[in-house]
Amino acid sequence: MTQADPKSLAGVEGVTRLAQLPAHFPTWASRLAELYFSGTTSMFVVHGNVFDVVRAGPDTDPRWTGLAEFLAEQVFGRWDLVLHYDLARGLRCLAGSDSKRLTKMVEVVNRWLGDLTKIARDPTMGLAALDLFVRKNVMAEPDQRVRAAIIIDHASYVASRGDRLALADQTHLVTLLNWATSPYVKRLNLAFVLIDGRLSDINERLTGNPHVASIEVALPDAEQRAAFLTATSGGREPASFSDYSFAELGKLTAGISLTDLEVLVRSSIEGGRRLDQSYFKELKKRLIERQAQGMLEFIEPRWGLDTVVGHEAAKRRLAQDAELIRRGELDSVPMGYLFCGPVGTGKSFLATCVAGSIGIPCVMLKNFRSKYVGETEGNLERVLGVLRSMGPVVVVIDEADAMLGDRDQGGDSGVSGRVFGMIAAQMGDTAYRGKIVWMLLTSRPDQLPIDLKRQGRAEVHVPLFYPHEDAELHQMFLMLAKKAGTTLADADVPTDIKHKGNLSGADIEGIIGRAWRTSLLAGSRSITREALAGALAGFMPSTQTLEREAQELAAIIECTDLEFLPPAKLAKMSELGGRERLQERLTAIKQLLEGR
Repeated sequence: MTQADPKSLAGVEGVTRLAQLPAHFPTWASRLAELYFSGTTSMFVVHGNVFDVVRAGPDTDPRWTGLAEFLAEQVFGRWDLVLHYDLARGLRCLAGSDSKRLTKMVEVVNRWLGDLTKIARDPTMGLAALDLFVRKNVMAEPDQRVRAAIIIDHASYVASRGDRLALADQTHLVTLLNWATSPYVKRLNLAFVLIDGRLSDINERLTGNPHVASIEVALPDAEQRAAFLTATSGGREPASFSDYSFAELGKLTAGISLTDLEVLVRSSIEGGRRLDQSYFKELKKRLIERQAQGMLEFIEPRWGLDTVVGHEAAKRRLAQDAELIRRGELDSVPMGYLFCGPVGTGKSFLATCVAGSIGIPCVMLKNFRSKYVGETEGNLERVLGVLRSMGPVVVVIDEADAMLGDRDQGGDSGVSGRVFGMIAAQMGDTAYRGKIVWMLLTSRPDQLPIDLKRQGRAEVHVPLFYPHEDAELHQMFLMLAKKAGTTLADADVPTDIKHKGNLSGADIEGIIGRAWRTSLLAGSRSITREALAGALAGFMPSTQTLEREAQELAAIIECTDLEFLPPAKLAKMSELGGRERLQERLTAIKQLLEGR
């Protein structure tokens, strides 16, 4: 049995306890050190924001470097040898900017492995050489051993995911697993760090192994962003190019990496365009969407809840929750909402209005699915990482029943099940209560998995219906005319509106559009009485009555608070004999529709 070496990491002279780590170490590096000092883990998969810069110096000497260099200089900065491997450059010593240390490393590695330049860049040859080094180190006398770290960049190209691997890929995977599980390796100052942007791209047999620790590098927080801006400004005063101080920019740039943050500032300085509110919003939107690789659409809410007509109980509850979020009382707000009801009832509009009332960013989750193996999970992994760093943020998922899939959905090699699990886990993480506000929109909530609708995820179910009251319809015509950019006189809205009860918000918006077109052609910038009357007379609402009834019944059944149901729907539920009878009616309609 080999003798255990005292565990040590970086510091002025190397540290042996977590509490001794330098104060500037990021959270993920402290987590790595914690696991390493425990003696239970020697292999780490570092993923997430790995292509960003990392702080590598204290307040007296603030500087930033790449992640691999940070590991070599800081985490393993007092070790004898740091070996770095990737497919492009092969195997090499890594000492950051310390040339003397690099020279010593080359001398050490020459004694153990010979000239690294003669080892092929092929991963099979590279891992074979590293494996020889590990075995020699394990079997060496205690005073002859080398404290060594092995860093593998772009690890998914070395430990590819999949079950049907080629023999070479299988060999790579088994070599890595042997290092991770070896009790002899864990007793020594040997560490292995695999770096990749997406955890899902690395073989699950490795990332799921209990001897391997997966550590996420999160996007920087407000304090880190402000410190980076201050240190990299070169002494330039923020007022010379920006309407915001560095501290304000740090708070306003949630979800942006340090590299992109520098782009934001440089774009303003070198482009000669002042970083005012308008330009800042434009750049931030572009950078966040790029950070999420186009899978999040940044929405700038133009309206608040005061512009929503009808749905009074729902607006009251949403306004109260918005106030609690503004006051920071996050533990008392729901994890998420489910907006359901027939098509055209304004679910998307209501969701964005909530974000506008809270005054926090709002993003729309776009299609993140891909036809390539592993790409879908990787896309979602990246999106969730951006959302976690953006909080507080409202996340709108339209057509949620189709977008999120199902735990039991088959025919896609388990992709939908894994996607569902990732979404469900994030939605249920109470550490993000009030920081990520989920809003699921669907006209068929009965097709949404119950796991997502339960309390602790999409907790509040808000049903939306077509307007029935004359006053509500009247107000909706006036508000939608204003939204369209025109005006409509109060007296020009008919008191008895045709098709009352069968007009959705989208229908009314369509009628307004037709009336305005007619008015414009007649030379009027406002909607005339005659144009509106003609548009109403000529409009024909949808005849899909069974589909609409099914959507209404599903919304009533899903409702979590009686106050959300208007009197007409409460009466309908009572008339049919309660929710159980509504469910029977919904089942019968679904059977009719499926039998068409």
